[in-house]
Amino acid sequence: MQLHIYQVNAFTNRPFGGNPACVVPLSEWLEDDLLLKIAQENAVAETAFFVDQGYKFQLRWFTPEMEMDLCGHATLAAAHAIKEIRKSTVKNVIFETRSGELTVKKQGDLYILDLPSRRPTAATLPQLLASSLNIQPREVLKARDYVLVYRDQKEVEEIVIDRTYFDLLELGTGGVIVTAQGRDRDFVSRFFTPGASVFEDPVTGSAHCSLVPYWSEILQKDELKARQISERGGELFCKQKEERVEIAGYARTYFIGKIFVEAD
Repeated sequence: MQLHIYQVNAFTNRPFGGNPACVVPLSEWLEDDLLLKIAQENAVAETAFFVDQGYKFQLRWFTPEMEMDLCGHATLAAAHAIKEIRKSTVKNVIFETRSGELTVKKQGDLYILDLPSRRPTAATLPQLLASSLNIQPREVLKARDYVLVYRDQKEVEEIVIDRTYFDLLELGTGGVIVTAQGRDRDFVSRFFTPGASVFEDPVTGSAHCSLVPYWSEILQKDELKARQISERGGELFCKQKEERVEIAGYARTYFIGKIFVEAD
């Protein structure tokens, strides 16, 4: 079986920045274990698979370890593949997903994702997580992910995590966000996933489903500029909209190719 594959760097307009995602278009769904094996072979944080339904696209996301309930950067990458590589004429790209219907519209060179808001609430810091951190947060919240709020950007930059403790955390599809107000952005963040092959995610769109409502309330503004300060780094342009958030970013094609797979 021969499949097309595209690798797209999301939330950047640089060739080696942002978060790389693989995108694989399908004519029909393959078995889940084969989708997972393809994601493992791709060895990036997320692989997006989509099936064209004519006016909508069914979309699923797989890490090398599991299927995810939501992934922002791979959604942006899939929309870029549909619009720019496959030259779809649809005005807005509408995805049917495990997190409901997601719409991506293109405005100039920006892709604007409409995602569910996941407002975090106060939580207790698990002892394993506390033991893994070289700097303790000043505030702890949780939605899908833990959100650890720090005093300033310097502390976020200096976070070091001891995986001896961290990888024992059982968070399902969740991870740990560390965040603070930024020096030249409204806020900055980093994102870590226990037990994952990609330990620190370069740019995490879904994390901003919690970061945007939090910082929108703290800073008393609905439009925010954010940066994920991983080694690769990425820029996000965010908007709080009641029960939804808009997260916009650039995308850049890295490669276009084919893969050859056979079901066991």
